[in-house]
Amino acid sequence: MMSNLKLPTVSTRLELRRRLPELVEIEELAAQCAGLGVVTTEAVVAAHGQDFPVYSFAFGSQDRAAPAVAFIGGVHGLERVGTNVAISYLKMVIELLAWDKGLQHLLGRCRLLFLPLVNPAGMYAKTRANARGVDLMRNAPIEAESAPNLPLLGGHRRSPLLPWYRGEAGAPMEQEAKALEQFVRRELFSSVFSIALDMHSGFGLVDRLWFPFAYSRRPFDHLAMMYALKVRLDRGLPNHFYQVEPQSLKYITHGDLWDYLFLALRAERRPVAMLPLTLEMGSWLWIKKNPRQMFSALGIFNPVLPHRLQRTLRRHHALLDFLLRAAVSHDNWGDPSAMAAADYGNKALALWYNEAI
Repeated sequence: MMSNLKLPTVSTRLELRRRLPELVEIEELAAQCAGLGVVTTEAVVAAHGQDFPVYSFAFGSQDRAAPAVAFIGGVHGLERVGTNVAISYLKMVIELLAWDKGLQHLLGRCRLLFLPLVNPAGMYAKTRANARGVDLMRNAPIEAESAPNLPLLGGHRRSPLLPWYRGEAGAPMEQEAKALEQFVRRELFSSVFSIALDMHSGFGLVDRLWFPFAYSRRPFDHLAMMYALKVRLDRGLPNHFYQVEPQSLKYITHGDLWDYLFLALRAERRPVAMLPLTLEMGSWLWIKKNPRQMFSALGIFNPVLPHRLQRTLRRHHALLDFLLRAAVSHDNWGDPSAMAAADYGNKALALWYNEAI
């Protein structure tokens, strides 16, 4: 079933396919979803003389309280690889749902969600920010508890000509940020347990899985559960290459959307748990193998050569599969009494916050 599907108005389909093939591919996948899932237009962003839709996909149970996992990409327009991973996994799900009884059974017990391209106008223009120059991941109305250790990178209000611009003080959140907020509130806030994976890329030789907080060095509310998930990841994917840690270990930021959404859910005092994760793919891995990428804005954040992109898409499928299964079976590994018996809370404090057990 398709819902609110509105195709964009563009000068030519050829131009869109050249500059933003990801959006064309998303629309093609939306057309294949009849009878398999629901496609919703979360927003239509007018920029660069065109209309850019922001699409979401929903598969599985109709029960809003069912466990859920959401895969999100394209918050930063330069980081196309996150959207590419989301699209690749989405294509696989659509294909398998037509005949795979195992996946059909699994999705009968949970909800599988995609928001594969949050910032299409930024990706079209090859900019990190949206068309108004605002960094969407610095745009939420939340202030860091201490001054960011990297002042510009932590978010600022000086000028949209500089990266990491938060927007004007007191202004409403940007349209794309609001689209992400409404998607998360509608799809995840009522789930008994949910995981959101927001896929990015950035400097570094290691792929990191970050969890809140970014605005504070205080321990995350679901710290024991986050440690339990790490234990299951280490055992379930014994050869994985992800470094799991709170984002605040690297830097503090203003305006983090996931901090804002998590705190909003906590304020509602619902008996649910949401684990927001950010996959920060280490782009130095690609630059190290092809240093010429440094001379391209896209090359700094994405694998350029086709075989390296294909390898990247394959290697992260295992993580997305793991998170889907972890959400469905959360009661088997996230039981509070079992986590307390294993002393996961104290072990997490010792690992991530240097607090002695």
